[in-house]
Amino acid sequence: MIYEIAEIDVTPGSEAEFEAAVAQASEHFRGAQGCRSLKLERGIEHPARYRLVVGWDSVEDHMETFRSSEGFQHWRRLASPFFAGAPRVEHVSCVLDAF
Repeated sequence: MIYEIAEIDVTPGSEAEFEAAVAQASEHFRGAQGCRSLKLERGIEHPARYRLVVGWDSVEDHMETFRSSEGFQHWRRLASPFFAGAPRVEHVSCVLDAF
C-alpha cells in the first residue's frame, strides 16, 4: 500500500466548512478503486493547514483511476472553495512501522 499525502492550506476562518466538505467527500473516496483509508489531520501550530492522508493500493489507483473519475470531480467541487492555494501532493510508502 502507498499513501497519498496532500498538504492543504485553507482560508483562515473556513476550517469548519472545509472539514465538513471533506467528511461529505469521503464517500467518493470510499467507493474508489484501490482506496483503503482516508484521514484528515489538522495542524496545531498552523490550524489552517491540513494533511489529507489516503491509503491506496497503487499510485495508479490514485493518479489515473481516481483522478479521472466523477468522484474526484465531486471531491474538488466540495473542498476546493476553501483552498488558500494549490494542495501539495506526494506519495509515500512505509519503510518502518516500529510500534
